[in-house]
Amino acid sequence: MRILHTGDWHLGRTLEGRSRQKEQEQFVDELVEIADSSGADLILMAGDVYDSVNPPAAAEQLFYDAAARLTAGGRPLVVISGNHDQPERVASVSPLVRRQGITLVGMPTSEPVTVHAARTGEVAKIAALPYPSEARLGELLAGDSGEAELRLAYSARVGRLMNLLGREFSPQTVNLAMSHIYVLGGVESDSERPIQVGGAYTVDPSALSCGAQYTALGHLHRAQRVKGDGMIRYSGSPLAYSFSEAGQAKSVAMIDVAPGGEPVFEEIYLSCGRPLVNWRSAGGLQEVYGWLDEGRDEGAFIDLELRLTEAMSMNDIQRLRKSREGIVHIRPIYPQMEQELEEMSRSRMPVQELFRRFYQRQTGGAEPDDSLIELFLELAEEERHEAAEGEEN
Repeated sequence: MRILHTGDWHLGRTLEGRSRQKEQEQFVDELVEIADSSGADLILMAGDVYDSVNPPAAAEQLFYDAAARLTAGGRPLVVISGNHDQPERVASVSPLVRRQGITLVGMPTSEPVTVHAARTGEVAKIAALPYPSEARLGELLAGDSGEAELRLAYSARVGRLMNLLGREFSPQTVNLAMSHIYVLGGVESDSERPIQVGGAYTVDPSALSCGAQYTALGHLHRAQRVKGDGMIRYSGSPLAYSFSEAGQAKSVAMIDVAPGGEPVFEEIYLSCGRPLVNWRSAGGLQEVYGWLDEGRDEGAFIDLELRLTEAMSMNDIQRLRKSREGIVHIRPIYPQMEQELEEMSRSRMPVQELFRRFYQRQTGGAEPDDSLIELFLELAEEERHEAAEGEEN
């Protein structure tokens, strides 16, 4: 049986207000082509169909279109909800799509999924566990327990449920597991909203030891293997959703496995989506304009950090943004500012006052207008927020 493993589509997601809809449509086209050309017998979608519990209509339409196209030839598709999804929304259309071979699992259940591969005649048993929050599992973490004890309690609960889901595994079936969780040892990026609280929602790989030949995971956006019994993998997201994913090659996983056999893994790289790149300029605005003139990273989304000795004007910022629509972030770094920011933290001077004084010195006494101060504050807040996300992850 050939199994195509994907996940973390995050349909409806934007990048600082910029739509990713067309890129996601390109991904669906590419995924359908891969499924058809490779002769996939089963599609596993490991959660985070949408980016929010209330996705835009265009995102829902894209998901329904993808599901219909992937199953057009009688190929089964099994989808679980992730931590971004509203589980009832994901599963709400089950009565309409079940006969087409589409299984939508919104809430954790003790019933495994059974599918039949039309091409090979093989049967797959799937221990399918959607994002298992404590509320969804119907069990609360003990409030006074330490982190290690909380993790053990959560992992043990997940392990008991996975074993229950795998009770119908047999030597005559292809035995699979699928979940949307954070497994100990997985490498995170900034674009995943954490589903663990202080490490308490981290699952030990041993909790997944339910007899599955292959375990398809969602949540982490970097494609990777996790140590544990059998083959356990994250497929990763199909698009880069934050600049912490810059340079990552995106892919889907293809697995060939027979009843009682060892899975054979193939990583299929995707060509869809705009690259996300980080530009770090030590040569100021002139260096950046040189990069733009030479067409560097044409078509990419850009996170720009540049070191300057003089304050940027509003005209400078507007000119940069007009020169390339893909410039998402502009972060000027001033050596004097770095030193004075440290002084500010000691003196508790308001950041806008610090910027005003710095601007006066750089311009010979000119006063920055309100729009420039507001832009600086937005940039400072953006930098603070990204730093906080980095510490959180």
